[in-house]
Amino acid sequence: MDFGVRSQPVSARDAVYAQLREQILKLELPPGTPLSENETSVLFGVSRTPVRESFLRLAQEGLVQVLPQRGTFVSLIDTALVEEARFMREQLERAVIRLACGEFPQEALTRLEMNIRQQEVCIEAQDDKSMFELDESFHRILFDGCGKRNIWAVMQQMNAHLNRSRMLRLVDDHNWAHLYEQHRLMLEAVKAKDGAGAERLMTEHLSLNIADQALLKEKYPNYYK
Repeated sequence: MDFGVRSQPVSARDAVYAQLREQILKLELPPGTPLSENETSVLFGVSRTPVRESFLRLAQEGLVQVLPQRGTFVSLIDTALVEEARFMREQLERAVIRLACGEFPQEALTRLEMNIRQQEVCIEAQDDKSMFELDESFHRILFDGCGKRNIWAVMQQMNAHLNRSRMLRLVDDHNWAHLYEQHRLMLEAVKAKDGAGAERLMTEHLSLNIADQALLKEKYPNYYK
């Protein structure tokens, strides 16, 4: 399998890191998966050094765990970190969507409308990975439209465990109608400049993660710590 590491205009270390991180976040490498430097270097067609450096970087982010005498593993989902990230997102996203209801560029509004249409297609296709990306994109567009791109980037540094839990939710249950409907209603609230309504919808939307977390932990106990 060719992952295209050598053809990318970035270092082998950065390319391996980026692709491993994506595979972990999208659960292609589920929590608890053992990782081998030798096997990974062969798979990516690189030496062991960029793989070792990638493992170290992922360990610093809490996505990989090195256990003495046992090996390297994809870390389990930490429920405390999930809740901390959810709390941070709730506070910041409530503020941002209220800002969007005050002033929001037409270009960003058009992107939100297109995003909603693409979500409809994903629901029909049961495409969980694209649905996750569209969910992320919907929220990122709100930050972009309000001129808060740097805040969004900082948020991503804490979102790794939360995002894996969200991805697991999408994979586990393909009934995404409620998720889509909340996004659609938030878009309508921004159009109507209904700040209070938009903030309430955002709070309800992000609070879903609390209930989802308990259900997922019960169903997938080996994925959580």
